[in-house]
Amino acid sequence: MYKRDIVNTINHRLEEKRRFIQVIMGPRQVGKTTAIQQIIKEKTIPCHYAAADLPAPPDTEWISRQWDLARMKMEGRQKGILVLDEVQKIAHWSNEVKRLWDEDTRLGSNLHVVVLGSSSLLIQKGLEESLAGRFEIIRFPHWSWLECRDCFNWTLDKYIYFGGYPGAADLIEEEDRWSRYIRDSLIETAISKDILLLNRVEKPALLRQLFVLSCDYGGQILSYQKIMGQLTDSGNTTTLAHYQRLLESAFLIRGLPKWSGNLVRRRNSSPKWLPLNTALMSALANRSFKECRSAAESWGRLVEVSVGAHLVNSGISHGIDIYYWREGNKEVDFVIRKGNKITAIEVKSGRKRGSLPGISKFLTHYSTARSVVVGSQELSLREFLETPLSKWVE
Repeated sequence: MYKRDIVNTINHRLEEKRRFIQVIMGPRQVGKTTAIQQIIKEKTIPCHYAAADLPAPPDTEWISRQWDLARMKMEGRQKGILVLDEVQKIAHWSNEVKRLWDEDTRLGSNLHVVVLGSSSLLIQKGLEESLAGRFEIIRFPHWSWLECRDCFNWTLDKYIYFGGYPGAADLIEEEDRWSRYIRDSLIETAISKDILLLNRVEKPALLRQLFVLSCDYGGQILSYQKIMGQLTDSGNTTTLAHYQRLLESAFLIRGLPKWSGNLVRRRNSSPKWLPLNTALMSALANRSFKECRSAAESWGRLVEVSVGAHLVNSGISHGIDIYYWREGNKEVDFVIRKGNKITAIEVKSGRKRGSLPGISKFLTHYSTARSVVVGSQELSLREFLETPLSKWVE
């Protein structure tokens, strides 16, 4: 199992005497369940695993039943572990978890609880409403280039096109089958189960169209007004912004805000649309790996999105914020910030040639910022993806 650093973190926290609810959040099909099942399989203490990912969402009594089973298993033992998978599917789940957790605390029970979820919006809402001071979050992002290289022996080009869903890795030699798997088992499942089933969405077709457009325009800046002109269903900018947040909560896309140095202006900017796994773009594009690789424009966009997705997925665990920058016709692909450290990142891909005036213009405004050009003679794409992200904001 990869994600070794995250697995080690989970293991370490479960071995501690202090009790916190460990909340593991991340996209579907990246190994959250596999990792936690591997961990509890190796434990010598009583463990109980239960998944709420059922055709009909269970009620809160389901949580108390699973909790009681975990208590029974650890009867007479000093410690136990309870894992609740896809808990966000249960209405008011956090209230019930709080009640049972506080009950164990009063009784001196050493039951450690792990909660897994694939909808950050619903998990975060439950944490903020009921579980303040009782939880720690462990973020489980999409697979990186290094993980796919080491696990599947992929070339960098394959990673850029096929992305990082481990469950689909064995299908890449049958591209039509791989594409159907990504569309049916990943995209549709995430949209139908993690968004439509659990949130009020008045226009499901509009949400699906927005997702497709975010992949069609991956790596590009597109205002809500321009998006409405591309849609067949009617909507308004408030609805589109809400649907964007829902798609982001399922770890499918990210709408990068514009860097301005001013929080209000960043919030009001047109987003730069970024799928968080290039597999989402490739599966919807209806172009084979060979066709895409030989087309400079489409390949260049995949390269840029792979860099952006790497920044977002890695930045989650490093506390690094990701933006883009634009002034007139001058643009910087990505701007990353941690504290007072700012770095402008430009990606030289197959669709870009010549000088990069955006970087020079950006540095005239932010003279203390660093600049990095990915794909240059000084820094190849491979080297950038293999370098810890924290290096660029040291």
